[in-house]
Amino acid sequence: MSSRKGQKGSARVVREQLARERRRKRTLWVSVAAVAVLVVAGLIGWSVYSSQRSDDFTAPTGSTEDGTGVVAGSGPVTIDIYEDFLCPACKQFEQASGPTIDQLISEGKVRVVYHPVAYLNRFSSTQYSTRSSAASGCAAEGGRYREYAKALFDRQPPEGGAGLSDGELADIAAGAGLDRDGFASCLREGTFKPWTEHVTQEASKANITSTPTILVDGEQIADRSPEGIKSAVEAAGR
Repeated sequence: MSSRKGQKGSARVVREQLARERRRKRTLWVSVAAVAVLVVAGLIGWSVYSSQRSDDFTAPTGSTEDGTGVVAGSGPVTIDIYEDFLCPACKQFEQASGPTIDQLISEGKVRVVYHPVAYLNRFSSTQYSTRSSAASGCAAEGGRYREYAKALFDRQPPEGGAGLSDGELADIAAGAGLDRDGFASCLREGTFKPWTEHVTQEASKANITSTPTILVDGEQIADRSPEGIKSAVEAAGR
């Protein structure tokens, strides 16, 4: 009799152990499933955030459809100009070939896309490349990108310093025919800083590694002189 009771007791202990083991496994799988759901949700959330962040910018009036540059002219040949307002070589290019570019635009021969990138922030104590590019966006919004860009190059500060102050950038805008108060507000609110980041990132993705870089119908040209630009435009238009 006592032997049967002992067997029953042993069987009960085994059943209880098996039941505990099943509960432990269920709890483990529920935990694993919960973690998996959180991981998937996190990945989806990050994907959505990244997508929204990459699109979270306001392009100024007159920009390309993808917001990577400001357009001037509507001719059959496209010239892409990647420029940084702190870049001395960009200033030299503007002074030497800017009038030729303007002439080609006025003659209806080219469509020019200006990409004001911020590559040279490391040569400024105030991220002047970003600030001046964002300022050019404010100017583009007021329909005066070219006038403002020329004035920025005329007043280009030396590398390694603070660059022009926001007040000086606003003064230049007023000299270019823009409303100073509205322009200063645009600068203060950082309206086009996300756009500057977008322009710079997209230029980098397109393997633009230096400024100035000039493309004529998608082909980079080595001769950036007025004659070189005219020749490249004529060749592309044939």
